[in-house]
Amino acid sequence: MNWTAISMFLLFVVFTLGITRWAAQRTRSASDFYTAGGGLTGFQNGLAIAGDMISAASFLGISAMMFLNGYDGLLYALGVLAGWPIILFLIAERLRNLGKYTFADVVSYRLDQTPVRLTSALGTLTVALMYLVAQMVGAGKLIELLFGISYLYAVMLVGVLMVFYVTFGGMLATTWVQIIKAVLLLSGTSFMAFMVLKHFGFSTEAMFSAATEVHAKGTAIMAPGGLLSNPIDAISLGLGMMFGTAGLPHILMRFFTVSDAKQARKSVFYATGFIGYFYLLLIMVGFGAIVMVGTDASYRDVNGAIIGGGNMIAVHLAQAVGGNLFLGFISAVAFATILAVVAGLALSGASAVSHDLYACVIRKGQATEKQEMRVSRIATLAIGVLAIILGLMFESQNIAFLSGLVLAIAASVNFPVLFLSMYWKGLTTRGAVIGSMSGLVSAIVLLVLSPAVWVNVLHNETALFPYSNPALFSMSLAFLGAWVFSVTDTSERAAQERGRYLAQFIRSMTGIGAAGASKH
Repeated sequence: MNWTAISMFLLFVVFTLGITRWAAQRTRSASDFYTAGGGLTGFQNGLAIAGDMISAASFLGISAMMFLNGYDGLLYALGVLAGWPIILFLIAERLRNLGKYTFADVVSYRLDQTPVRLTSALGTLTVALMYLVAQMVGAGKLIELLFGISYLYAVMLVGVLMVFYVTFGGMLATTWVQIIKAVLLLSGTSFMAFMVLKHFGFSTEAMFSAATEVHAKGTAIMAPGGLLSNPIDAISLGLGMMFGTAGLPHILMRFFTVSDAKQARKSVFYATGFIGYFYLLLIMVGFGAIVMVGTDASYRDVNGAIIGGGNMIAVHLAQAVGGNLFLGFISAVAFATILAVVAGLALSGASAVSHDLYACVIRKGQATEKQEMRVSRIATLAIGVLAIILGLMFESQNIAFLSGLVLAIAASVNFPVLFLSMYWKGLTTRGAVIGSMSGLVSAIVLLVLSPAVWVNVLHNETALFPYSNPALFSMSLAFLGAWVFSVTDTSERAAQERGRYLAQFIRSMTGIGAAGASKH
């Protein structure tokens, strides 16, 4: 075992537990628990959002994909980055003005609360749980590599810490762990990129040339098509990454942690800069690892495979450029990355259960804040158990690939209804519910029948659905279902819902309710 790395790892865990204790003393209300009291600045929230997005799937998964496939691995980075203008120009300001704790607050603003919140909560839980899988796999493999313990115990440790952070610290603890982790990860990755460039005489041309000479695919790693040769799959992946980013519940929740719409816009600007810079660094990490890790036999086992699995490429590169001390730093930061993201995901899932289902549907708005927070903590525990089980099931999958599949589901179940509720006055409750469920069911069914699950997980010979990325089809079905079942809804309730669009529009643009609009 690497005791230097383990010591830094344990030090960081103790430090984050200290943050959780500090946050727990300041978390006294539902607003504190869900949104950190709404007092974050745009810069702080931008860093926290960047921390959410530069997760284990990005740092470990995308670097591993570039190690294996070259430039095509960047598809996963570019797709996410392309989603930020959508969030900035279409969603951030209106979301902040309309919502309170969850994106279901926005979708149900002028529609029937019960059915809309039920479907929104189901979509949130599905996306949060599946995204948790990618993070759990990354964390499990990292701890397995560092401590030499079994993958089972590694995943269980992550689950326990995640439940602890959310249960006691809420959004405040999650946010500050994200901010600190984002700064450390950006700093560490910057050092890795610098050392890689130094190794090649600060010449990217020399780096790319050396990578093509030693990689099994040769110059093919510099050309597109190695990862996704099918254009339908490529388009579907791109759509899922772009619009799925705008449908991730734990990202949407972050816009409720700032004081107003102006700070929400600033959050996206800062997050975009940090995320874009990080993905540029990953090019150096991925291609540098091809030479500095791929050609070093000490990072391979007796069978020639990378020790710890393909997702550990970035961790091995850290040791190659900075020795055991830097390996410990990167390992601790990578683990903190995962912990902070899983805490945010668990919080979004728990809020869907406690706020959308329990407080708004079951108790019809009559639940006290104390009751709501108690249900949230119970839900966090249940989500932690499910995350551990799913993490064990998907142990061998690339975590960036898993995240891509999650984004496809988010693009299908959350984004269409959220977008239509803000921008189309014709949306009705029937259309929102059927559209959301059409996207959810079709995305999951197509995903199960795709090569990613039907062949790689269930070990069947051929897939019943030929494409690995379902977003093109499932998102289209969600929009179509919402439109068809809204325009054909001639009920009195539908007419009233269309009439309430103006009040929603005024509040989304100004931040004041319909009652206040008449005074302005």
